[in-house]
Amino acid sequence: MKRITAYRKLFNTDKDADLKQLKSAYRNLVKEWHPDKFQEGDARKEEAELKSREIIDAYHFLVSIAPETKEATLETYTETITNSGISDYQHKGLLLEITFTDGSTYEYFGVQKPMFLKFHNAGNQVRFAKRNIYNSFLYRKSKRLLQEA
Repeated sequence: MKRITAYRKLFNTDKDADLKQLKSAYRNLVKEWHPDKFQEGDARKEEAELKSREIIDAYHFLVSIAPETKEATLETYTETITNSGISDYQHKGLLLEITFTDGSTYEYFGVQKPMFLKFHNAGNQVRFAKRNIYNSFLYRKSKRLLQEA
């Protein structure tokens, strides 16, 4: 959740920002922090390179959790959580990453340790996740794919 808050602060947007607002903020930030604006040897050039990478990462992340993106991928997401089992999962901080048997991976934000422990110890993890995780937490599709042996 800190990551989401930091990125929204960087883009000066709220959680209801649409893709058009994100794109506009992104373009303005890139114009301001593009490394080519600074001369070689300028101390700010290195800072601009780091900042531009952060801006690009933030933009891709915020687009992936935007309402329009979620709406466009809802059918695929529903298909995955309805028909696929859980292949693997990891919990780090407040992030729960679930890899499904169809090969897709989703990240769920704000999953606290007590909820994760209930999920981990559940007799039927798929049923527990359907009732308590899938539609209760902010999520996004992760780029990580299931590794084939």
